[in-house]
Amino acid sequence: MNTFKTAESPFQSDNTASNKCGFTLMNNQIGAIIAEVMATKENVTVTPLPSMVRVDAVRRMDLIYSEMDEAAGEEEGWFDAAEFEENMSTHYGRMIHEDDRTIMFANPEDAAEFIDFDLKAT
Repeated sequence: MNTFKTAESPFQSDNTASNKCGFTLMNNQIGAIIAEVMATKENVTVTPLPSMVRVDAVRRMDLIYSEMDEAAGEEEGWFDAAEFEENMSTHYGRMIHEDDRTIMFANPEDAAEFIDFDLKAT
């Protein structure tokens, strides 16, 4: 009797926390500006792909709007949460919009003070 055995997949499941957060951007002029600024951050990795740009960070990432204004050569207030959302395709982690920045958190516990998340079990 012949038995068929499927080759083992190189992709294994792993349910441990990655401690990462991130987003993908459209590969356009504004996406390129965001990626250029975020690439200067210490804990951020930017990966250009043919149709998008991936931006990943360890633990927390702050996208500061005034830095985007300056990099684009625009007046203060040009870049905001709406402009970011328009150019972002998807994200993972907790995302918090503030007046002057968007903050991404890998772990909900780190975002607790921003999202009114009670860390005590009830």
